[in-house]
Amino acid sequence: MTASTGTTLVIGATGTTGSRTAARLVAAGHHVKAASRRATPLPGTEPVRFDWYDPATFSDALTGADRVSLVPPPGDPDPAAVMLPFLRQARAAGVHRAVLLSSSAIPSGGPAVGAVHQALPDLFDQWAVLRPSWFMQNFMGTHAHALSIRDEGVILTATGSGRVGFVDADDIAAVAVHALTDDLAPNTDLVLTGPEALRHDDIAAIVTQVTGRPVVHRNLTYEALCDRLAAAIPLEFATMLADMDRAIAEGAEDRTTDTVRRLTGRPPNSFRTVVERELASGA
Repeated sequence: MTASTGTTLVIGATGTTGSRTAARLVAAGHHVKAASRRATPLPGTEPVRFDWYDPATFSDALTGADRVSLVPPPGDPDPAAVMLPFLRQARAAGVHRAVLLSSSAIPSGGPAVGAVHQALPDLFDQWAVLRPSWFMQNFMGTHAHALSIRDEGVILTATGSGRVGFVDADDIAAVAVHALTDDLAPNTDLVLTGPEALRHDDIAAIVTQVTGRPVVHRNLTYEALCDRLAAAIPLEFATMLADMDRAIAEGAEDRTTDTVRRLTGRPPNSFRTVVERELASGA
């Protein structure tokens, strides 16, 4: 059942999940303030400028909002430093429900956004933390895996034969809308997966079958992946990403959950379905 909502502030509204969440909220008749660094106009929304690192943008973004969809600043090893002051200001401004995008790999009190997860229940009576597994969209668009697939026909990881319950960003957004607008907030964390746990070898095989372009998974050592990532991003963040690959290799993400079906009433999309939707056209 959906509550009659005032205004939802969607932070990161031009991103992978934020754009989908904003579009679904608009389609359901909700008023959306679409927050991004350039106040990019999105259909049916009220665009507003927002930058985690510029507190002067907080007040305008929060004006009139009674709930907020939170995407942490990307690549920041300590997002709590900028997010918690904003969340305290949001509560004071009248926001009563907050839905945070975290990760299946990061529990409450864990590194990075885990500290924000831990603080959220003390800040808001109505809350949820979405903890999706790895995005299916990582193999499409401008993600590093998508680029290496297009440029070299290869997926490079240190995951070995570890499996991941990859999840469609559309399904994450569908759950986010329920968490933001249902009469009763989840008031818990929600681990989101697709319908099956797949190896990166399986991912490569499905992309090959659907697109007709040969793609293989090449397994790197932990050290080699660290070096490769650190050439492009800060070492601390590169190490964290490599650690996540090592955890996958050890079985940490080999699971599926019924969360998408439970909250949306329909099964999550399969990886093949998403590849056919987003890549089969040659995009």
